[in-house]
Amino acid sequence: MDRSSLTRYAWLSIAAAVVTIILKTYAYLITGSVGLLSDAAESLVNLLGAGIALVMLTIAARPPDEDHLFGHEKAEYFACGAEGALILLAAGSIGFAAVNRLINPIPIEQACAGLSLSAAASVINFVVARILLSAGKKHSSVSLEADGHHLMTDVWTSIGVIVGVAAVALTGWHPLDPIIAICVACYIVWTGFRLVRNSVYGLMDSALPGNECEGINTVLDKYKSKGIQFHALRTRQAGARCFVSVHVLVPGAWTVQQGHELLEELESDISNTVSRVTVFTHLEPIEDPVSGHDIELDRSRK
Repeated sequence: MDRSSLTRYAWLSIAAAVVTIILKTYAYLITGSVGLLSDAAESLVNLLGAGIALVMLTIAARPPDEDHLFGHEKAEYFACGAEGALILLAAGSIGFAAVNRLINPIPIEQACAGLSLSAAASVINFVVARILLSAGKKHSSVSLEADGHHLMTDVWTSIGVIVGVAAVALTGWHPLDPIIAICVACYIVWTGFRLVRNSVYGLMDSALPGNECEGINTVLDKYKSKGIQFHALRTRQAGARCFVSVHVLVPGAWTVQQGHELLEELESDISNTVSRVTVFTHLEPIEDPVSGHDIELDRSRK
């Protein structure tokens, strides 16, 4: 699939953010609720995050070039990290506004109209979030998944705000509004932290998930039963692309043609097990003691 087509999901997220910002801002203006203000602030962060995701998805879709021989997929991790950082910034601003309102409470007006607008915005975010999460999982896009998780966070925080504002309208206890906003800020801090953490893990060349590593080992076990040995298995992930390298030990009497055919078959089997994978294999004679000198993970120190 042409990865550049994924940008249409980012445009969808941008459109949803613009609509929800308008709805939630108007809801805040007519009610004066700091909870609804916090909700509108997070939608502004959604817009910024969607814009960053659009730029990074565009970069990530570029084919390999002379300066980036392994592609540009890692650009998506920058979008994920930036969105997490924006969420943390929004949480700080929400907390500041909520503490100020807790000290200086203001009655909520036209609660019914404001809650209706906020609920409509939440429905839009929920639908778009499900679309983004599904597309992100299908196409292994960390940017779309981060954006989808962010929107789902917005949905849950909106529900919390709606419940809080409704409770204030029913009970008349005004401090409940900023207390709900503070709870919202604490919750989205956790979401922002997870996104930043996932971005760091990706940029640090983390190994493939356990289920995919198990699949690779299952493939290798099939060949081990034929007397072939392996070591120095290494995996890493860069956005949607995966990389696997392994040393293959075969009888020294084999011809180059035999070794070549084995590696072609092995690489094909791994490619059928792990999607969008690039496989590097290194052939070694099983009888040569030198073949075992490069088992260590950090070969650069040899």
